Amino acid sequence: MIKMVKKMIVNMIEMLENAKKGSYAVPHFNINNLEWAKYILEEMEDLGRPVILGVSEGASKYMGGFKVVADMVKALVSSLNITIPVCLHVDHGSSFEVCKEAIDAGFSSVMIDASKYPLEENIRITKEVVSYAHERGVSVEAEVGHIGGSEDNVSASSFNATLEEALALCNETQIDAIAPALGSVHGLYKGEPNLDFTLMQEMKEKLPVPMVLHGGTGIDDEKITKAIACGISKININTELQIVWSKDVRKFLALHEEVYDPRKIIGSGKDAIQKRVREIVTLYEKNRK
Repeated sequence: MIKMVKKMIVNMIEMLENAKKGSYAVPHFNINNLEWAKYILEEMEDLGRPVILGVSEGASKYMGGFKVVADMVKALVSSLNITIPVCLHVDHGSSFEVCKEAIDAGFSSVMIDASKYPLEENIRITKEVVSYAHERGVSVEAEVGHIGGSEDNVSASSFNATLEEALALCNETQIDAIAPALGSVHGLYKGEPNLDFTLMQEMKEKLPVPMVLHGGTGIDDEKITKAIACGISKININTELQIVWSKDVRKFLALHEEVYDPRKIIGSGKDAIQKRVREIVTLYEKNRK
């Protein structure tokens, strides 16, 4: 069983290469606790589709650290008899040290986000992460441009990456996936998402690695489908699952004020998460070849 768990916790290279060839996107769902991971794994196993479980630095600290998270996910994969490929991925690792800690703890993939630095420094830090990760069979995603929060939504386009920057980051670092800022933001949108599909299509044709779209929550289905057609092979979702979960939990608590068992309270949002996961996968594979 240990051997099977090691095999099923994989990096995301093959997942994304298959998605790129097949014109669909692999979902990256951020997890926030054991229940979140369990619900997503169960639903993705039922769908028979690979999944990327994303863990932010904040979520990792909340759950007790990268080692706790890695051991928890591996145990769930084993105990739930999960047979689909599962990638355990650091979302927005802020430094080489953070990525190294996650890799040493058992993560199979990391994102190094050095986009706040000038391109030259971004490349230097990313190369350091790639060198350490690739020696251990771990995949690496990096960001270029600036994918901000919802407070940046009004001027999101001003943070966009350029094709030249994206090419330089790919070619000089040998990353496995790139998250170019193309108008999306994290969290909820204050207005309409302003994605640069023209640049996205150009990057699809010229970049050597799959592209990632951050800030998938709040982008309408038509734009998601178009983004996938323009080369997006991985889409990150976090806020969307938090919203549907919290909505059902609030309904449950309003109807059952006497309930104090945290298992019942947290579990009241399970169906909402799994329903939304299924809908997202269906959308991402709408035009799958």
